[in-house]
Amino acid sequence: MKRRAAEPRLAAPGLAQGELASLVGYRLRRAQQELFRDFAASIPDLSPGRAGLLMLIEANPGVTQSRLAQAMALDRSTMVGVLDALEARDWIERRKGSDRRTNGLWLTRHGRALLVRVKRRIADHEARVTARLSAGERARLLVLLGKLGPK
Repeated sequence: MKRRAAEPRLAAPGLAQGELASLVGYRLRRAQQELFRDFAASIPDLSPGRAGLLMLIEANPGVTQSRLAQAMALDRSTMVGVLDALEARDWIERRKGSDRRTNGLWLTRHGRALLVRVKRRIADHEARVTARLSAGERARLLVLLGKLGPK
């Protein structure tokens, strides 16, 4: 079986990073790339963003499209296309809201079943990518990252 070549990294082992090593944005981007590679290998049928959308809909049944777009920092036109794709796969459904101008979003039976399977793989992925952190370090990292997010 032929192995695929690894995707190029931003800096080769042994290559001096200079000031990059002290830049939070650079280090976060490198970590994100590694996390996304592992996620894609673990859960090839769903992107991290779409998994996040499904998890937000699960936690907030009936959430509106505009509120979900705001929470994910996506413009509403982008959100419509993503939701159309999720709806086409029968993972979510739109239902008329109480004011008839909005749609609420709900997981379908297939969407709930998908999330049960995906959450197990996400838990394995999370354990793998944080294996070198103690429980306290992992908790602290989440707090620190929360300080960098939206205010």
